[in-house]
Amino acid sequence: MIKADKISELTTTRLSVYLRCLNDLAAAGEASVSSEKLAKQFHLNSAQIRKDLANFGEFGVRGVGYHIETLRDHLTKILGLDREHQVGIIGAGRLGTALTDYYGFRKANFTVAALFDADPNKIGKKVGNVAVLDIKNFAAAARSYKIDVAVIAVPASTAQAALEMVAKAGIKAVLNFAPVPLKTEIDVKIKSIDLTTSLESLSYFLASQPSNDGVNPKSGNRRK
Repeated sequence: MIKADKISELTTTRLSVYLRCLNDLAAAGEASVSSEKLAKQFHLNSAQIRKDLANFGEFGVRGVGYHIETLRDHLTKILGLDREHQVGIIGAGRLGTALTDYYGFRKANFTVAALFDADPNKIGKKVGNVAVLDIKNFAAAARSYKIDVAVIAVPASTAQAALEMVAKAGIKAVLNFAPVPLKTEIDVKIKSIDLTTSLESLSYFLASQPSNDGVNPKSGNRRK
């Protein structure tokens, strides 16, 4: 097994994609699949699939390909999804409460254990079956609920303070939705999802396309 620090984040992201594809094949009753068939069906790269999997061992069988159930089990363990992860969401606003009910968490063996907020009008209430707790008690609640993943869903102005609280509580994995870069001196893995930046990137793509009259909006030149 190759050391985790030698594996890039792009590789682990692709492993997650492969696992979802294998889950779909298993649900369809498939027992085995070649890298070529996997790539063709799900618009992937067969050489990249083989290279990524080779980092962790030899999983294929010559003339057969990959046994789907076996490979699913291996990828589940490699990604650490063979055990349940407890998630604490900081911020009980619209985004935080929406994430609480996100079905994808449960499918991937993540359970939202608690919501945290500073608003006294929210503290003590429930979102579904998940209680909203006082952010002041985050460290104690994180130990009590065995939270190992924190989701930051607060405004940019309070996101860094939330991260520092998370880091001091000993949590090593953070998913950040606040539209601001975060940093910590403690060994914490931060993955940021900036919806605005993604939309602005899409906007640039749209603005770069020729309009219906053949004029490129960036240049103002009509195509000949």
